[in-house]
Amino acid sequence: MVDLAQKIKASKSMVFVNFDKLKVKEVEELRKKYRQQNVDYMVAKKTLLKIAFKEAGISDIDPKTFDKSVGTAFGNVDEVAPARVTQEFAKLHGDLFAFGGILEGKFVGRDKIIELATLPSKEQLLGMVVGSIKAPVSGFVNVLGGSLRSLLYALNAVKDSKNN
Repeated sequence: MVDLAQKIKASKSMVFVNFDKLKVKEVEELRKKYRQQNVDYMVAKKTLLKIAFKEAGISDIDPKTFDKSVGTAFGNVDEVAPARVTQEFAKLHGDLFAFGGILEGKFVGRDKIIELATLPSKEQLLGMVVGSIKAPVSGFVNVLGGSLRSLLYALNAVKDSKNN
């Protein structure tokens, strides 16, 4: 249980899923997809979750109010990864249902999890920032290149006119 409380403290986000209708093979496939994205997945009894939340300093959530079995995906590296993997898997396997999660220490509902799943990954966001920074520099280089080409064309025209 100490391990569970530490996972809760260390995670940047958590997604709670109902996996009751999934087959064992599908659960293993889900676990594999989580591992590929550096997301930990754990199934624990609601009583243990409640105690672990209390130890982790999250007191406004009572897992006993959750419907049915609860699987928890922990996002340790990327806040978006648990929600994104869960939603992508749920599209292919309608039996998986994300019903909420924890983001920045507060419970968020299903709508926020779906919204979070549509955000790009951290790597994609960094790529977008680099592209935005690079764009003005590329434009400046193109302008300078255009001016040099124009100068070259003018010099060639002068040369051609003197040769004729």
